[in-house]
Amino acid sequence: MNKSELIESLAQEINVPHREAAAITNTVIETMTEALAKGESIEIRGFGSFVIKNYESYEGRNPKTGKKIKVKPKKLPFFKVGKDLREQVNSNKR
Repeated sequence: MNKSELIESLAQEINVPHREAAAITNTVIETMTEALAKGESIEIRGFGSFVIKNYESYEGRNPKTGKKIKVKPKKLPFFKVGKDLREQVNSNKR
């Protein structure tokens, strides 16, 4: 599912115009992005949580030349699946 499919599904589910569903979706995504950018975590019970993980600098290699390079420290968002979602996904094995 991509963003436009999510918007369409929301519009049909709560019976609102596509434009309003898009505004709701964009607001939720922007709010979550801003919270993560500030270093805050997000927890949605039954779904999962988003946290920022800090990675220290390390020595890597340029894949083209094989030359050693220093990789700067970075922060990346990490998603940890919630119990309810994990159980629902595992119960629908294909």
